[in-house]
Amino acid sequence: MRKIKIKIISIAILSATLLLGSCTEEILQEEPRGVFTPDFFQTELGVQGGLTYLYENLRYLYGQPYYYNSLETGTDEYTYAQSADNNFKNADLSGVGNIISDTYTTSVAWNTVFPAINTASGIIENAAAVGIDASVVAEAKFFRAFNYFLLVQQYGGVPLDLGSGELVFNSSAVRTSIRNTVPEVYTKGIFPDLVAAINELPDSPRLTGTATKNVARLHLAKAYLTYAWWLENPNGIPTYPETPRTDPDGKDALYYFQQAYTIAMDGINNPGPYSLQEYFYDVHVGSNDRHSEMMLYADRTEESPIYNGASLGWSGTGGSANTAVWMVTSNYTTIKVDDVAAVQREADQSLGRPWTRMAPSINVFEETFAEKDLDSRYDGTFVSSYRGNWDKGGNSTPSLTAANGMQITPGDAVISFLDDYDATVDYSVNGGNLGGGEVAGRSDYVINLNEINRRFYPGLWKLGTYRTDNEGGLGQPNGAITRPFPIAKFSEFYFIAAEAYVKGATGGQTAYQLINVIRGRAGKWRYDNGEKSERMEDNSAAMIAATPLVVDLDFILAERSREYFGEGYRWLDLVRTQKWAEYAASYKIASNDASDHSPTTTNRTIEKFHYLRPIPQSQIDDLDMSDDEKSAYQNPGY
Repeated sequence: MRKIKIKIISIAILSATLLLGSCTEEILQEEPRGVFTPDFFQTELGVQGGLTYLYENLRYLYGQPYYYNSLETGTDEYTYAQSADNNFKNADLSGVGNIISDTYTTSVAWNTVFPAINTASGIIENAAAVGIDASVVAEAKFFRAFNYFLLVQQYGGVPLDLGSGELVFNSSAVRTSIRNTVPEVYTKGIFPDLVAAINELPDSPRLTGTATKNVARLHLAKAYLTYAWWLENPNGIPTYPETPRTDPDGKDALYYFQQAYTIAMDGINNPGPYSLQEYFYDVHVGSNDRHSEMMLYADRTEESPIYNGASLGWSGTGGSANTAVWMVTSNYTTIKVDDVAAVQREADQSLGRPWTRMAPSINVFEETFAEKDLDSRYDGTFVSSYRGNWDKGGNSTPSLTAANGMQITPGDAVISFLDDYDATVDYSVNGGNLGGGEVAGRSDYVINLNEINRRFYPGLWKLGTYRTDNEGGLGQPNGAITRPFPIAKFSEFYFIAAEAYVKGATGGQTAYQLINVIRGRAGKWRYDNGEKSERMEDNSAAMIAATPLVVDLDFILAERSREYFGEGYRWLDLVRTQKWAEYAASYKIASNDASDHSPTTTNRTIEKFHYLRPIPQSQIDDLDMSDDEKSAYQNPGY
């Protein structure tokens, strides 16, 4: 360990926003407050308020567009899009930018979670003295571990001592800290708190969306899985601070893979109030938010801008605003048919506010989502057709002349992405400013998925805008998303157990059996999102029949992408399994020009040191130490 002086950790706590909570209500009630102080935690109201803050603080990560970018751009899911600035180009590592120590997007987690960690410690130390039940205090233990787990996955070893001792609440603006090693962070700061949380949390949430035994089980299983990979280190990825890849208790990687499997199976067999939704579509349709599969989420609401954490009418993209999905939405508003803006900006799950900062690569549609007919997850993830809504914008024109001189009316597809490649697509016609082509017999302009560009591509339906106050019009598409952003789902128990099984764990269910629970569900349709029509169809048997008898890591990672595409999992998955450089080394997409349907291959340079994010330069600049000491504090390579 290296002793250093650092400023960030305690001062941030004193300027944090406090949101007060009541244990007698069904949901968290919030009231802004200025600061946390030690005496505040010595009251029941203070402890409850600190707990509410821990949930509120999730909004500053989940749905935050630049943190989202750091976990998606540069993977095999997303690259930068036509309107990207350096925040997005840097993350791509494809020669148009590079991640350095003052890259904003990689600093978001570091700058956000230390206040929550310190708040959790304040609650843990004081709650018993003011008569708070142990099951409530366990929520703070969960969050302290949750936030340390976020940090260690991204930065390596981080400080456990925030100024007053390891895992002790700090209230002074000290500038001294210790950067602990990765094994110390796991074995001191993550595992014990999560084990305690499992023992002390209730089976059902105290309030809507609060932590439970199974929420803690899911994160402990995932932490064991991630630590096991770290111990094994199959590709020789460096760690920092430098330390041997050994466990303080002498356990090996297989022991922790087995622990991950066992805890994940405990979660499956003791579900509490959680369960899989019957259809993948229902996991993401906005009218079904906060369902039984969503175990933890950063909550929002359209009832109030205060409780939403952002304006309901016109929102920026900073702070706690949920605007991540804007980044992956192309500018469909430039679609013109008969000189009419046929698809207008609308507060609708398929539309929303277009920023065009991130684009899926062609590889996503050719490889990850190659099966689009049996498997419902492509249809339940992307916007594959953009439909006319000019009437909602006040234009009373009953129909427009679109592709092949055919008429379309409001609600009809204006431009669509084809599930299957069609060599007859004629792009020489006017495709409404977006380069769409014509196919005989179709009134909508079309684009082959293997011919998309950085300018126009399928949007991400699953996280899209959902509002109930449109009143038949376009609504408020420029307000931040009012939906909860998913953090943890019951379905991930199956993936964690399957991955651990592949890595040598043993138990009653094999990786093949576990993955087929997920694939069987994926084969069930009740609605066709692309066609906007009911589709009652069960392809579960065919999906299971297509599963290889020997499920390997590559198959599990492909399934994880199909299940969680665009939700902020991918960088962490590829870093955990050390597959990032292999999977994301190159990708295909056409240029920024809407009319360009001739994709090229772009190569990325992903070095081993990139598997750790840089410590924010602004923090290092504030350290009271020599230049050599500052350099030693930073992760190598930056």
